[in-house]
Amino acid sequence: MVNFQSFKDLDAFTNLQKLDMSGNQLRGFVVHKENKGLKKLKVLRLQSIVTDDSIPLENLVEAFSSELSNLEEINLDYSRLNINILQSIGVFTSLQTLSLYRCALIGSLPDHGWCDLRNLEVLDVSWNALEGMLPHCFSNLTSLRELDISNNRFSGNLTPLASLTSLRAISLSSNHFQIPISFVPLANFPNLEVLLADENKLEMEPSFHTLVPKFQLKFISLSKCRTSQQLSLELPTFLYYQNDLRFVDLSQNKFSGTVPFWLLENNTKLEDLILKGNSFTGPLTLLSTPNSNVSSIDMSDNKIQGPLPTNICSTFPHLEQLFLSKNAFQGNIPPCLSAMKNLSMLDLSNNQLAGKVPQELVRKSSLFLLRLSNNNLNGNVVPVILNANGLQKLYLDGNNFSGEMTNFDVSTFQFPTSLTDIDLSNNRLHGKLPRWIGNMSLLERLDLSNNGVEGSIPVEFCNLNNFKFLDLSENNLSGSIPSCFNPPNLEYVHLHNNRLGGPLSLAFNKSTSLVTLDLRGNNFTGGIPKWIDTLSSLSVLLLKANHLQGRIPVQLCTLYSLSIIDLSQNRFSGPIPSCLGNLTLPMNKDKTMTPDLMSPTFSELDELKLLKTGILFEHMMHSYSYMKESVEFTTKSGSYSYGGDILEYMSGIDLSCNELTGQIPLELGNLHEIHSLNLSHNKLVGVIPSSFSKLKQIESLDLSYNNLSGEIPNQLVELNSLGVFSVAHNNLSGSIPEQNQFGTFIESSYEGNPFLCGPMLHISCSKTGSTSTISDDEREDSFLDTYVFCVSFLASYVVMLLTIVVILYINPHWRGVWFSFVGKCISSCRYSTVGNLLGYYIFRRCV
Repeated sequence: MVNFQSFKDLDAFTNLQKLDMSGNQLRGFVVHKENKGLKKLKVLRLQSIVTDDSIPLENLVEAFSSELSNLEEINLDYSRLNINILQSIGVFTSLQTLSLYRCALIGSLPDHGWCDLRNLEVLDVSWNALEGMLPHCFSNLTSLRELDISNNRFSGNLTPLASLTSLRAISLSSNHFQIPISFVPLANFPNLEVLLADENKLEMEPSFHTLVPKFQLKFISLSKCRTSQQLSLELPTFLYYQNDLRFVDLSQNKFSGTVPFWLLENNTKLEDLILKGNSFTGPLTLLSTPNSNVSSIDMSDNKIQGPLPTNICSTFPHLEQLFLSKNAFQGNIPPCLSAMKNLSMLDLSNNQLAGKVPQELVRKSSLFLLRLSNNNLNGNVVPVILNANGLQKLYLDGNNFSGEMTNFDVSTFQFPTSLTDIDLSNNRLHGKLPRWIGNMSLLERLDLSNNGVEGSIPVEFCNLNNFKFLDLSENNLSGSIPSCFNPPNLEYVHLHNNRLGGPLSLAFNKSTSLVTLDLRGNNFTGGIPKWIDTLSSLSVLLLKANHLQGRIPVQLCTLYSLSIIDLSQNRFSGPIPSCLGNLTLPMNKDKTMTPDLMSPTFSELDELKLLKTGILFEHMMHSYSYMKESVEFTTKSGSYSYGGDILEYMSGIDLSCNELTGQIPLELGNLHEIHSLNLSHNKLVGVIPSSFSKLKQIESLDLSYNNLSGEIPNQLVELNSLGVFSVAHNNLSGSIPEQNQFGTFIESSYEGNPFLCGPMLHISCSKTGSTSTISDDEREDSFLDTYVFCVSFLASYVVMLLTIVVILYINPHWRGVWFSFVGKCISSCRYSTVGNLLGYYIFRRCV
């Protein structure tokens, strides 16, 4: 980092033509109006500059204005600027390039100053917060060749740009422009080669409005555009007159009709055609003449049907990427795909393909990704895996693959060393987990969930040191997790709904990168190990429905990344640790297993290949998001699966259905970011903390089936996000709050509290303080009658219960009906000795 006190320090450089001070901190910098040593300066770059608040960066730029008449380029990217800089920058009349990318500019473009730069050839004000309509003074910039105003909030039409006939490249993406589908304002741009207009609004025009443009585009991206109509659209007519296209992206619009292969016929140099997310129909009818320039085709998520054409390989002999997922293709996978020498990515998922996977296809050394998920493919999957030669990512989930993975002679195969991802979930595989998986040293992600795999987890899995994601859930696995299983890079573990057991000993204790640990629905015993605090990255901990016991360890309170905790349906006892209130429950992008994708910058457009590569990079990165992370969490009286952005923001704690005692810690009111809190079905006593009024984000709060007493704090009416609330079956008293959200909760939210009153329970609260219009004598008689009925009922049918207990055990339907009926009886008798005993020991159910 260079330390300059003022630009006067540069006066000695009288022949200096290029000055780059990017990435420096100019604190205590002295601004001079004259800098006589820099009169020959042509290029000034002050990217990512940090200055004192008293000396804004625009003042530094102004300091050059009196002497630098030869300045041709100013680059202030990534520097925080005021919109006023555009009013004063017009003094640099020789300026040819002005780049203000990501400069936090806010407001509308001024109509003077920058508009005087008549020699300006390149203007980049992308990724700011500029808004409003384009000023008419844009018409002054007649020398402009490259314009990037993308990722702002501009609106209105493109009329002010109509006179910029020298434009060669323009990016309008991610704004609110209303653009006629014919692109009439740009029709007279004879030099226009690059047009980016994604995520704007296309305006429909009369069908007879046909315009022949003067431009011949090489690159067009027109994806995710909005329209004023809900019906499907026809492609823009100006595309019929293009014959020099190299890259076309028309994805995620409402374009309909048959697949526009005329784009390939008219543009023989076309390399990349992206039409995904439209409504194109019919069979895939290819051209009869080969096109050797096409390298990438994406027609996924359309309505194309019929078999995959067998001449696809001869028509596109140099094809590198082929994406045809989410259509209605039928039949077999064309064998000719195995002979395509350059094919690196093939996605035929979510179709109706049948038959077997050609083994020659996975032997291809050029193939990087093969995705055949959610089809009707069958056969033995082991040869497919073991034949992989160079393949890195293999997705075969959601098919009909069957058989035992271990019932195969693997001695004749050389284990694939390149595979990093294998997804075989949702098939019909059975038998034991193959030990040979432990030989795949580069394996990072393995998903075998929802099959019929049984037995124990092989010790050989301990050799997989590159493991990041493991999902063996929904199988019949048993035994304990090998104590040596501690992959250092492991981030996501899903083993729920198996028959795994034993204590949580040393497995995972060295996996400090662990983000999600899902062990729900197993037979684990013992307590939560104290070494849990070594998992510093842990964000999701799901231990629901096991046989864990003991106290909830205070070590959980030191895991500051935790945002979802589910310890329900276990046997945890003792008080709730008050230190849980110290958790911040942060939003965490790591929970989703989705990489950040950098959008391509619109600079140096002479390098058209770089721009194309930047956009195609997103397609290639899709391979990392195919195995999506999601977790299941119970809230709002239901179980929900959370993934993607929702998982990032979800936070909740479920301690229900345990044997927790003591009072609810006041400190839980500090969980300001929590969305769901469930403490039901425990033995908690005391009052509901009024500090819960600080849970401003909470949507679901369940405190039912405890022994809480006192009144419902009236401060809870401040919880405006609360959608589900239950304090049923406690010993609460007093009136029920009625304001705000509490006016929407139903009677079942409060039932089982005989001393609560309010309109919701149809019990009025008297002014004298009694909780009900029913007299004490009437209440006592009612309880006595109910008690006598319950005791006589149980005594009369005790012999019958012994007789039918076997029937109830065998038939789940009648068992459910019986427990529901008797449970209501016990609920009515809950204040009698017999009722309490029976309710606790027999019929106290946790749903």
